[in-house]
Amino acid sequence: MTLLELMRRNAWRKRLRAILLMFSVGAAFLIYALTASFSAGSQGAADASDNLLGVFNKAGRGLPLPLAYLSRIAGEGDVAAVAYTARMRGFVEVEKNVVAVSAADPRMIAAANGEALGLTPKLIAALEEGGDRVLVGRALAEAQGWSVGQRIGVTSQLIKADGSRNWSFTIAGIFEGADASTDTYFMLARYDAINAARARDKDTVDAVVVRPREGVSPGKLAARIDALFANSAAQTRTQSERQFLEAFLRQYADVGLIVGLVVAAAFVTILMISVNTMLFAVRERRFEIGVMKVLGFSSGRIMALILGETLLIFAVGGAGGLRLAKLATLVIGPEFGLVLGGAVLMKSAAIIAGLGLLTGLLPAFTAMRLPIVHAFRTR
Repeated sequence: MTLLELMRRNAWRKRLRAILLMFSVGAAFLIYALTASFSAGSQGAADASDNLLGVFNKAGRGLPLPLAYLSRIAGEGDVAAVAYTARMRGFVEVEKNVVAVSAADPRMIAAANGEALGLTPKLIAALEEGGDRVLVGRALAEAQGWSVGQRIGVTSQLIKADGSRNWSFTIAGIFEGADASTDTYFMLARYDAINAARARDKDTVDAVVVRPREGVSPGKLAARIDALFANSAAQTRTQSERQFLEAFLRQYADVGLIVGLVVAAAFVTILMISVNTMLFAVRERRFEIGVMKVLGFSSGRIMALILGETLLIFAVGGAGGLRLAKLATLVIGPEFGLVLGGAVLMKSAAIIAGLGLLTGLLPAFTAMRLPIVHAFRTR
């Protein structure tokens, strides 16, 4: 019998105990993977487009900016591309089914942020075919069960010139986003059509999107843009997407600290449970350990046997927890910003190995130092 087979048999000797221990380990890593995925999802898009700047109203992000600001910002020599967006929130069928619509100039938004959103020339051409056309993000399309060519209705807080709140659109295409961390849970509509139909705030936008030229410091360009409108009625605050996201999350809580505390509590708990369980298992097998020493098993092999047993339990339990977390990110990830990427999986594998070894150290050391005479006294 190989050492690996002996580890497996020992780990599976008390099946209920092994299953419960693996379940506990899996639950801990499910918590870790989901919290880490949330952190990665909330920061991933910002990390990918850290050079993309957003110009907002300094008095509040929900307040509009004049569309005339666009030409002054575009006149800055270090601006590579500029676009604008007007945000419209509403719901489909029931009020809980909230969707967001970003109204923009198709070619401008493609030049400024088309690569990150996955806006191909074909999609832009489809959007330009009619004022009622929209492009839908993949995450939103899958969540709603929408397809290209489908007619959809959105009830919005934005009132039309005729007093209605009902907006109708035809889905011209679906954009995929550059990667899994890209937010695609929204629709992209034509600004000219939305602006012409709305009753108030005409010729205003919610934000101006700016892409600096290669080699230009985003921070310095942001300061120059804000200086352009320092004495205007609608002053601006220019931020990178990362800066805005961090400031937004800090309004509610320190997400990093909360995630760290939750994960630490889960791992400390599972560490205490696992160490206690493995010590009890070694105490049960003292006679067998004594027999193994008589048969010629060295202290190093006995220590490796116990460490391997705990590593096996953590590997099976941790893999199960990560598989459940991956399934959760596929089902609800796009809506709640969960992204289980390779970095999270690699870190999880390192933690599994570290906790498995740390858990097995005390039981393995106890088994290694167990005198043969004391082991035989148990019978």
